[in-house]
Amino acid sequence: MITLEHINLVVSDIEKSLTFYQAAFPHWHVRGGDKGEWSGKPRNWLHFGDDYQYIALADNGVGDNRDLTGHQVGLAHFAYITSDLKGTIARITEAGFPIHKDGTPDDYRENIYFLDADGYEVEFVQYHTDIPELRNRY
Repeated sequence: MITLEHINLVVSDIEKSLTFYQAAFPHWHVRGGDKGEWSGKPRNWLHFGDDYQYIALADNGVGDNRDLTGHQVGLAHFAYITSDLKGTIARITEAGFPIHKDGTPDDYRENIYFLDADGYEVEFVQYHTDIPELRNRY
C-alpha cells in the first residue's frame, strides 16, 4: 500500500498559510522548521501535520498561482477527507477564507473547495457510505 505522506507548497507568507491550514486541521501542529536556501534564495520552511502526514511550507515565493480557470500545466487542486464537512467549513470561513466553489451534489458524498492564502485550491470531502461503488460514482 502507498499513502501520501506530505505535499510541499511554496508560499508567499508562512503565517498566512498557517492560518488556513490550522483552521482546516485543528489537530495538527508545527512539527519543525528552519531557515535554508533554495536555488540561491533564502527561505523559511516548516512542516505542519501529525505523526504521519504533513504539509511542508516554504516561504519567499513570488508571483501568482496558476489561473485555475485556465489550461496551464500545474496543480489543479488537492483534497482531504473529513468526517465533519460542516465543521471544517465553519472553521475555515471563520478564519477569513470564503468558500471558493461548491461541490457536486451527490447522495453519498459532499464536497467543497477553498483557496488558501496563495491560491492553492483545496477540496474537502465527506463520504456518507463506505461502499466503494457508491463513494466513487462519476
